[in-house]
Amino acid sequence: MHTSTSARTAPRTAALTPDRFRWRVVDIVVAAVLGVAIGLVFWGWNTVGGIWFGAMDAVTPGLGGIAVGIWLLGGVVGGLIIRKPGAALLVELIAAIVSALIGNVWGITTIFSGLAQGLGAELIFLAFLYLRFTLPVAMLAGAGAGIGAWVLELFLTPNIVKSLEFNLIYLGTLVVSGAVLAGVVGWFLVRALAATGALSRFAAGREARRDV
Repeated sequence: MHTSTSARTAPRTAALTPDRFRWRVVDIVVAAVLGVAIGLVFWGWNTVGGIWFGAMDAVTPGLGGIAVGIWLLGGVVGGLIIRKPGAALLVELIAAIVSALIGNVWGITTIFSGLAQGLGAELIFLAFLYLRFTLPVAMLAGAGAGIGAWVLELFLTPNIVKSLEFNLIYLGTLVVSGAVLAGVVGWFLVRALAATGALSRFAAGREARRDV
């Protein structure tokens, strides 16, 4: 009886050891590669997403937030793949820096957005102790990134001087867009990468092999 109990608790105990959260060289390299790749996606989305944002906002002020989700991908994808404290924040920040360096209409404020959005996603993974990486958690992380963007823009834009109706609509659309365009899309993107074998050094890749 004692042996059986120990066997059942061993995996969870191992999952919570300090080594579980220690960054490896491969984690740092992959975070950098992901950040650059997603930064290029951000750069491409700056035009498409910007047009979509403006068109939606013209229909109803605040509705433009529905286009923002793609800019929240970094935190979700980084957190799902690397699964270490700080991964979501780091990948989203690197992606924002890349987007700013290539050039966009928002300039250096893009980096502030990366920090806020990455932190929003990071807090969700932290809430689950970096132990759960399911589709619902990915959606929550995307929504958390959206909330992070909303809080920043209250003071940076500043949206705080706009109407309560605008801010509530904008918050709602950011949460939905983050959950779908960052959470769902990000989760399936990670699954697709894992299926190629590119993530064999990560738990996400090993899980994909078990599911086949």
